[in-house]
Amino acid sequence: MRAVIAEDTVLLREGLAGLLEDAGHEVVARVGDGESLLAVVAEHQPDLAVVDVRMPPSYEDEGMRAAAEIRQRFPATAVLVLSQHVETRHALELVRTGGFGYLLKDRVLDVDDFLEAASRVAAGGSALDPEVVATLLPPVSRDDPLGDLTPREREVLGLMAEGRANAGIAQQLWLTEKTVETHVRSILGKLGLPLSEQDNRRVLAVLAYLRAASV
Repeated sequence: MRAVIAEDTVLLREGLAGLLEDAGHEVVARVGDGESLLAVVAEHQPDLAVVDVRMPPSYEDEGMRAAAEIRQRFPATAVLVLSQHVETRHALELVRTGGFGYLLKDRVLDVDDFLEAASRVAAGGSALDPEVVATLLPPVSRDDPLGDLTPREREVLGLMAEGRANAGIAQQLWLTEKTVETHVRSILGKLGLPLSEQDNRRVLAVLAYLRAASV
């Protein structure tokens, strides 16, 4: 995997580069702002861009806006966004494109989890931090379609929204894959969403539906 890193904090930027390189990936560029990020993506067209949400000059949402532009102009480059806090602006639009991940920076401390998420996103999948998922999912209410889900189905749905395939969900919840498949079929049926052979499309459809339901 070929990657670029956009992070204005030098220590974290070099740390991320070291993690990726130690895992056998190639870091082709390291920059500290959104404008430079777009330039190196255009030059190298990497498999993955690891991007901080807040970068110079305004330290607001430069990284998220750059991520949106990358996904539009360079669809072959996936984007993994890192943030100190959950910020949902632009997030849903990016989630729907696939090849997008959103992790809180604390998740980087779990090296294996970070590297697995980076690889999954680079392969066209998704990886969402549980706190991001919790923010995107609406709370249960009397009129909420999630109200028909059992507690176990809500648990499975949360892991689906993180980008996990059935095998990963089964491992996390100590269930068989067949049991997870049954839960997924029930969830999508209750939400009025069709089954799909592509896990990524399934997850994005669920997120889009739940977000629309919360408006």
